[in-house]
Amino acid sequence: MQLPRLTQARAPLTREIEVTDEHGQPQALQIPAERDLTVYIDKRELVTLMTLGAWPEYLVLGYLRNQRLVASPDEVESITVDWDVQSAAVKTRAGIERIEERTARRVVTTGCGQGSVFGALMDDVESIVLPAARLTQAQLCGILNAIRLQESTYKTAGSVHGCALFRGEEMLVFVEDVGRHNAIDTIAGWMWMHGVDTAHAAPQQPFVFYTTGRLTSEMIIKSAQMGVALAVSRSGITQMGHQIAQQVGLCAIGRALNRRFLCYTHPERLQFQPELAGPAASARPGE
Repeated sequence: MQLPRLTQARAPLTREIEVTDEHGQPQALQIPAERDLTVYIDKRELVTLMTLGAWPEYLVLGYLRNQRLVASPDEVESITVDWDVQSAAVKTRAGIERIEERTARRVVTTGCGQGSVFGALMDDVESIVLPAARLTQAQLCGILNAIRLQESTYKTAGSVHGCALFRGEEMLVFVEDVGRHNAIDTIAGWMWMHGVDTAHAAPQQPFVFYTTGRLTSEMIIKSAQMGVALAVSRSGITQMGHQIAQQVGLCAIGRALNRRFLCYTHPERLQFQPELAGPAASARPGE
């Protein structure tokens, strides 16, 4: 397989501004450096993404993957990001068949006000087949601890979402962006460029997607498209996210913090170890 050529146009993730605190005193503060990136495919404008610009080339490649505009990374010859003109130029090897038709219908999602999926994705949900995968509760606790210890832009500047891909308890990649949809697209691009094969993973070392944001239909669909059968969130799940997770066989876990969590769908993919959870929630004082 011939992988695309990528620039390495990583942008600064934060910028310093001056704010005034509750005492009327000036302070220096770091904030996320949100910027717009317009994507062109073979000189045709496709979409403008709002992003931090941590890994813009992976973001664009993952966006094309998750929108099912390209089926393999070798369909893309190069991705060139130029922040001077705030653009990403994608050059394909043979063009994208029926691109105008395939990008005509959009469904606007709840991705922090920015998310959108082309309508055909909803039509393809029934074709998704997820691999065998089973996570132990001990592995889940390890994942949550790894996230707790992870250095992040959120800890210094706030106002961003983080997403990560794990294999068992091993964190493979961690991405932050202004929207969780951008972060998962960046992970999808990273997976392609690094040859990550979820279909043949050992069931005892499953791939797990983690997000700080809620599990919406968009996040569930994208996780499933990447062949990841378990999705974990610090937040909750939406009704449509729950419905699609049930349909495709994805184990959705939310409200996951420290040793507490709720398994919303397909608990058979999770090996429960109640002794790791501590006292039942109803027995905890003050709750």
